[in-house]
Parts: sequence; structure tokens; C-alpha cells
Amino acid sequence: MEIVVSGIRPTGKLHLGNYFGALSNFRKMQEEYQCFFFIADYHSLTTHPTPVDLHGTVKQVLVEFLAAGIDPGKATIYIQSDLPETAELYLLLNMNAYLGELERVTTFKEKARKQPENINAGLLTYPCLMAADIIIHRALKVPVGKDQEQHLEMTRTFARRFNRMYQVDFFPEPQAFNFGDELIKIPGLDGSGKMGKSEGEGNAIYLSDSPEVIRKKVLRAVTDAGPERENQPKPEPIRNLFTLLSAVSSPETITFFEEQYNSCRIRYGDLKKQLAEDIIRYTDPIRDRIHELSADDAFLRKVAWMGRDKARTSAGQTIREVREIIGFREF
Repeated sequence: MEIVVSGIRPTGKLHLGNYFGALSNFRKMQEEYQCFFFIADYHSLTTHPTPVDLHGTVKQVLVEFLAAGIDPGKATIYIQSDLPETAELYLLLNMNAYLGELERVTTFKEKARKQPENINAGLLTYPCLMAADIIIHRALKVPVGKDQEQHLEMTRTFARRFNRMYQVDFFPEPQAFNFGDELIKIPGLDGSGKMGKSEGEGNAIYLSDSPEVIRKKVLRAVTDAGPERENQPKPEPIRNLFTLLSAVSSPETITFFEEQYNSCRIRYGDLKKQLAEDIIRYTDPIRDRIHELSADDAFLRKVAWMGRDKARTSAGQTIREVREIIGFREF
């Protein structure tokens, strides 16, 4: 069975964009592939080197992973820092990564521009850590977004370089993988762009948001003065609301508001109220599961330990062979 690896940074709560995006991919992949999904707490330190409550944030993401349908019986779910083999492979890859190629990485240049007071070595060598996360399990497929494609290409470069330097055919070259057009790309509530934490609290609807919070956020969503002619193309803010509607509402509801818009009779207040209630109904089971899991520390501990042990079995085999290839041997 082909191996798939992917991670998510514990920088805050998961939102609907995550649920219909990465987590939707994960739910499908766990049915068909041998999957390793990890919470990337090492990665989070590149931009948040002094987290207020790293353990609490990791717990929140683990809870929401499980509540969103990731099954520890089907996939390996682990915490990145529970795998010392990843840190060792990261160090070894750093020895064969070159300053010039790391400085040319687009995301490094962007982050350095945004956080000039915190251009740390971890930020520079982020592609090496990402590569270690992937090839520690000798994965063949990696679900990545557009912003990570360059990092994945560098992972392939590092894998090829290792094989060439040590004259082996050990690391496979992982390929980008997703379910493409099947995924709904969830927009934010601010009228443009995608849903995300970086755009501000009001832009995203989190899986753990209460019904009251969801209603307030949706009612504040950006709209316009309304269509001026029949069958008028929707501007981006309105198109975003209809995209959200298509993700959580019934076909009858979607058809009703489409007809209202196309006939210039739409009342955005009614649309927002309906959308809010449909989001609440859709997320109710997830929210209930989040509350249930958050109170069950024993179960979360069991999941984390089980994931750690399964991931270390895979990673340990890789590191033993890598050390042998390079020439590290016990006396």
C-alpha cells in the first residue's frame, strides 16, 4: 500500500476551510492509503518561537483532527516532537543543503520580509524539516497546497541528492497528491480570499465556534447593495456566500436563493440567517465531539502514544538504514 504523509501546524483552531480542504483529503486518504498525519509543533516554532501554550494548542488540534473524522484505527496520527528520528534526519539533511538554494525559497523570502526581527535558522531550513517529515516514512504521496509545491520539489531534490551522494536507491521521490476538483475551496467572510486564521478572527468560522459566535460572524459577512439586473454575475463577496451555502445547505435552499438573486429579489439578511443556521446544523456533530474529546484526556493520551509508537516503528527503520548508508556504526 502506498504511503502518504501530511502535517498541520498547531497555530490555532481548525476552521471550515481546513475541514473541507486538508481534512477532507485526509478522510478520503485514510480509506485507501497507509497514512501518517502529524501535528507539526516543531514547524510552528519557526514563526512562533515562544508559544504561550504549545501543549494546549497541540491538544486542540488533536481533538479537532479526531472530531473531524480522522480515525486512529485507520491512519497513524502523531505529534512531530514525539519522533526524535525526524530531528535526526533533519540534521543529516541540513549537512547536504546549500545556503543559496535555501535563501531562494519563496516562502523564506516572504516570511523574512514579514518578520525581519525573527529570521531564524529554522525558518531558513524549513524545507529540510519538511523533507525529513516526508522521507522519514519513505512516502510516495504528499497532499500539498500551491504554497508548499516548492518545498515538495526541494524534498525531491534532497532525496535525489542523498541517493546520488551515497550511491544508493534508498529514498523515493514523493509526488504531490490531492483529490483536485472534488474539494470545495471555502472562502472567508471578509469578501475576498480564502478562509484562514491570518486574515483575522472574523474571517474564519472555527469548528469549535458556538452557535452564537457563528451567527454573529455570518451576519457581519461582507455583501453589496444587491443585483441591479436579472441574472447578473455575482461579485466576489456574494459568490463567497453562495460557495459557503453550497457546502452546508440543502439543494432546495441553494436553488431558492439562486432564484432570488437572479430575479433581483434577494434579501441578504435572510440569506445570512439561513446560512448561519445551516452552518450550525452542519457543525453540531463536530462541535459535540470536540467537547466530548476535550474532556477525555485518557483517550487522547492513548491516541498520541499509539501514533507515536507506530510512527517510530516506521521512522526507526529508516534512520537505522540511513545511518548504515552514511557510515555511522557502533563499536
